[in-house]
Amino acid sequence: MRRTLYRGLSAIALAAVLAGCSSPDPHLYTIAPITGAQQSRSPKVVVLQTVSLARYLERSEVVRSSEGYRLAVMQNDWWGEPLSAMLSRILVDELSQRMPHSTVLASSGAVTASPDATVELNVQRLDEDAAGRVVLEAQASVEFKGRGYPHVRSFRFIDVPPRPGTSGEVAAISAAVGQLADGLVPMLSGTARR
Repeated sequence: MRRTLYRGLSAIALAAVLAGCSSPDPHLYTIAPITGAQQSRSPKVVVLQTVSLARYLERSEVVRSSEGYRLAVMQNDWWGEPLSAMLSRILVDELSQRMPHSTVLASSGAVTASPDATVELNVQRLDEDAAGRVVLEAQASVEFKGRGYPHVRSFRFIDVPPRPGTSGEVAAISAAVGQLADGLVPMLSGTARR
């Protein structure tokens, strides 16, 4: 009887220890599309190639900062989908809203079409600086069918999070990605300076 009691107590203690060691479910975040000014002049079909990310961003966890030679990662705050796929989805949505006369497709999607313009995008930085501001650095290339040269441009946007914590950082990232969409529209409409 005593041995059975000790076994029962041991099992309860072991279960309590294991429950204490398990991590809570992660908080999942997504970037929200931001509306912008519409452009009437735009290519009929635009294809956004897969967004290329700096390798340090290719992770489930939200990166807080890459300042001071150190990568600060939010252990329990994760992206709800791979960041590259999320950025593609959001940019397709934002470009479609800004260019209502265009059909904007992601190259990774099931629907394909012969593009009049192709967008390639490298995201080099997407995290907070030492002052707590979100920095988005990217390079974009737009190539039109029938033209032998692409239009290439670098972007840098800085946004102040509206509140502290990861939700504030993600809100500022959403605003910065909206600014990136605003910057891509003139490239696609042919109104950007060369």
